[in-house]
Amino acid sequence: MNGREERWIAPYFRIYSGRFALYLILGVLTLLAASMLMFTSGFLISKSATMPYNVLLVYVPIVGVRAFGIGRAVIHYVERLVGHDAVLRILSKMRVRLYRILEPQALFIRSRYRTGDILGALADDIEQLQNVYIRTVFPSLIALVLYAAAVIALGFFDWTFALLIALYILILVAVLPYVSLRLTRKVETEVKRERNGLYRKLTDAVMGIGDWVISGRAADFLSEYERDEAAVMRKERKLKAWARWRGVIGQLVVGIAVVSMIYWSGTQVAAGQLDATLIAAFALVVFPLSDAFLPVSEAVQRLPEYRESLNRLERISAGGRDEAGAATRPAAVSSEAASAAAVSAHLRLEAVRFAYGAGDGNSVDGVTLDIPQGKRVAVIGRSGAGKSTLLKLIQGAIAPTEGAVTINGLPSAAYGDDAIPRIISVLNQSPHLFDTTVANNIRLGRPDAEMEEIARAAERAQLGGLIAELPQGLDTPMRETGQRFSGGERQRVALARVLLQDTPVLILDEPAVGLDPRTERELMSAIFRSTAGKTLIWVTHHLAFVEEMDEVIFMEHGRILMRGTHEELMEREPRYRNLYALDRPEG
Repeated sequence: MNGREERWIAPYFRIYSGRFALYLILGVLTLLAASMLMFTSGFLISKSATMPYNVLLVYVPIVGVRAFGIGRAVIHYVERLVGHDAVLRILSKMRVRLYRILEPQALFIRSRYRTGDILGALADDIEQLQNVYIRTVFPSLIALVLYAAAVIALGFFDWTFALLIALYILILVAVLPYVSLRLTRKVETEVKRERNGLYRKLTDAVMGIGDWVISGRAADFLSEYERDEAAVMRKERKLKAWARWRGVIGQLVVGIAVVSMIYWSGTQVAAGQLDATLIAAFALVVFPLSDAFLPVSEAVQRLPEYRESLNRLERISAGGRDEAGAATRPAAVSSEAASAAAVSAHLRLEAVRFAYGAGDGNSVDGVTLDIPQGKRVAVIGRSGAGKSTLLKLIQGAIAPTEGAVTINGLPSAAYGDDAIPRIISVLNQSPHLFDTTVANNIRLGRPDAEMEEIARAAERAQLGGLIAELPQGLDTPMRETGQRFSGGERQRVALARVLLQDTPVLILDEPAVGLDPRTERELMSAIFRSTAGKTLIWVTHHLAFVEEMDEVIFMEHGRILMRGTHEELMEREPRYRNLYALDRPEG
């Protein structure tokens, strides 16, 4: 078993070994009870056909039929109960584990993965891995146990015939599954990948459905999606066609086994080795046993789907490494260092370079910055200039390829997922607001905050007037994504959230994008007034309000082209003067 399976599959065998052992035993007992039901029924029918003079002569098989019939139903119910209990427990642990893998990557997850990939991993891939247990591993184990039991039981009567039956079963549990896997592996893999592609495409379309409709191209999307889905369905039809042929072959083997069993039992009766009433019993017992062997081919055919799911989960699990494969997180800092940084944080970047892939250019190229506690820095540049990558480096989401990014002299990537939120908070252009109350949305900044602290944070964010007008004040529901409020009001709620978080460093990632000039001025004024003493790192496309900053940095192609105070740049940089003239907010 390889490393991926070890991490995602094998651990749960150890954790739930008791439940799995019970499930395996119950699965074997279910099929044994079904086999004995058919065996006893065959004997009862044959014995009754001899017209015994007393019903007591068939009383024992009558009781056996009822006992095995009831026992089969009860054992099967308990088997399914135990199996699904174990698998649902595994499913919950897998999802929690995947969330814990994804959550630390929240700072850069959207730039590295598509939304459809993440949703597909959370839903489809985890679902696939739960099927490893209940549809592949245990049906195969049960088949092997019954394989051995059937051969050994027949060996007591005739070892030569037992080996012939062993050959028939071998075709069902080994040869046919192997052929099925070889014939369908490529198509199964393609179907899985293309289904994932459809998942991504549909997710993207749903998220941008308004743009599709406004552009008048909704019909184009539908036709393109239907075309891609039709291509997938053609491959799925091929798989279903093979499944039908596989079923025919399997049933043919079972039919040959039944005929062989009838012939063998007849010769045994003729030789005086068996009673004639057992011919039907031996013939009928083949059918419930075949129910254990026939599903093995389908179980093995699913292996390529599991492999694809494991591959995607492995790629996501490797998110703690850069694209070149280098580890990105050094040894964790002490709790004392983290606590000190949560009060005062001195940020330094020394000749920092970072590339997302081995063959990629540097997104940040030779940047050096010194940002003591309380300093206000504006980072300006066009899209693709390296601003977002710079923020990820400062937050420790990624580690530099070269150089060092430190907080109080220690690598920022060493502070970990628990410490960074106590040191650095972020207000971006589209903060997510949940479908709950205003208070709960603000409380996300500090879950243990009292209502009075939430109200003070709202006042500092200049939300007092708005909250006073709401029907339930802070307990007013915001509705999904904060639809109840305007863009400026949503940003103020998000500002109240980061003020409640009360970190020494605040990153402003273009929080005023999309707002009208008046709302933008009001929001930025509120931010500057309410964050006195905090370090501000303000990333923006334009230069409005840069007079409030201690240093202005202009980035292009990952490098710093201009830096200085606003006054210094206005005096010595003609390009800066032109940009500032274009970006000045109008009254």
